Amino acid sequence: MTTAYIGIGANLGDARANVLDAIERLRRAPGCTLEAASSLYHTAPIDSSGGDYINAVARIGTALDAQSLLEALQAIEQAHGRERPYRNAPRTLDLDVLLYGEEQIATATLTVPHPRMTERAFVLAPLLEIAPGVHVPGHGPAAAFLPLVQDQPIAKLDT
Repeated sequence: MTTAYIGIGANLGDARANVLDAIERLRRAPGCTLEAASSLYHTAPIDSSGGDYINAVARIGTALDAQSLLEALQAIEQAHGRERPYRNAPRTLDLDVLLYGEEQIATATLTVPHPRMTERAFVLAPLLEIAPGVHVPGHGPAAAFLPLVQDQPIAKLDT
């Protein structure tokens, strides 16, 4: 089993319900075991249009290879009506492979670690909530990047 961290976000429809449903679908996904899920966070869009986001991060153990995991995540997005009309468009659900074990992957369809994860409070805050000592392969401790994103508005939601 490989430990993977999945970024979860939504800003269309019932974003909170969509994020919670995505976590539940990760719990039931074949070849995956949900190990932890962060709190939900309310964030303003960054390099994106539309309304504010609901974000979270999940840690899973998976027997799937990275590409198969990506395909499973995209199937969950599709179940929520995800459309990709243009880059960074508002979305009913967005699932990103943030980390896949200690691997560094660069293919036409997948880059791991996620290329902008160290620049986003909406990734770092929930990630560090469930994995305070996690390292980003090729970059170092994730916690080292949190001070660099303190200007990005983020609020932890009550459960």
